[in-house]
Amino acid sequence: MAWNATCKAWLAAEDALEKYYLSIFYGIEFIVGLLGNTTVVFGYLFCLKNWNSSNIYLFNLSISDLAFLCTLPMLMRSYANENWVYGDALCISNRYVLHANLYTSILFLTFISIDRYLLMKYPFREHLLQRKESAVLISLAIWVLVTLELLPILHLINPVVVDNGTTCNDFASSGDPEYNFIYSMCLTLLGFLIPLFVMCFFYYKIAVILKQRSRQVTTALPLEKPLNLVIMAVVIFSVLFTPYHIMRNVRIASRLGSRTQSLCTQVVISSLYVVTRPLAFLNSVVNPVFYFLMGDHFREMLVNKLRYNFKFLPSFRR
Repeated sequence: MAWNATCKAWLAAEDALEKYYLSIFYGIEFIVGLLGNTTVVFGYLFCLKNWNSSNIYLFNLSISDLAFLCTLPMLMRSYANENWVYGDALCISNRYVLHANLYTSILFLTFISIDRYLLMKYPFREHLLQRKESAVLISLAIWVLVTLELLPILHLINPVVVDNGTTCNDFASSGDPEYNFIYSMCLTLLGFLIPLFVMCFFYYKIAVILKQRSRQVTTALPLEKPLNLVIMAVVIFSVLFTPYHIMRNVRIASRLGSRTQSLCTQVVISSLYVVTRPLAFLNSVVNPVFYFLMGDHFREMLVNKLRYNFKFLPSFRR
């Protein structure tokens, strides 16, 4: 009886997480993320005159985040009402854009780490990868690569008719679990683990350069901020994306053993997976704050532009 009661509690928790946790969390991400990324896009389009490779990656990152944020109102409504009313095409495209944002973000953040390393390694000359033309081509290649990586999802996501309406299930809860598991593991390796390794490698190299420079100057204070940003970048990247990828694969694996596993075990795994989903996309909120608004030069240009347009804003001072 105790286990049955626990099982019912987990079932209730799963329903509550999908109805309230996801809809509220996605709502917060939509409001805050839309404000931050719109500000960033406005700043780049109307304030920045001289673009470099890093600006191009960051601008593409914001466009990717904005595309994802535009899908959230439909998800919020469907989770809150426990019903999908937008049809098959929007269900598939919604999930596709969601995953496209995830993996383009990872790749753009990875190339930002490479770009910053090259900037510190060769401060007095422009590396081939730092040219604007190269950054544009790399950005286009990232969009094409992620699109090709995610083509199988188009056949895996479909609305499912249930007793109380229609649901648009996520990738881990759709399709053939055996095929999904193989595909998910490949996507985790190619789309997450390899970029994570590359990003950590180059941020480690940046940290080494900063440590070496700190020994050559009388005070390390000027280098504390960039070093802290390097550490924060790796920590935030790992904390946001790792739990989601682990639980997504565990969720699909639990469906493989559905005949031998108890219903309660599957419900517990599904509930934990639900918790990690909005955390993975929290990067759309963190990105503009972390990579843009913390920069003094960008903030100065943005505030001065707003002051020029609206007049009533006080002048920006460092």
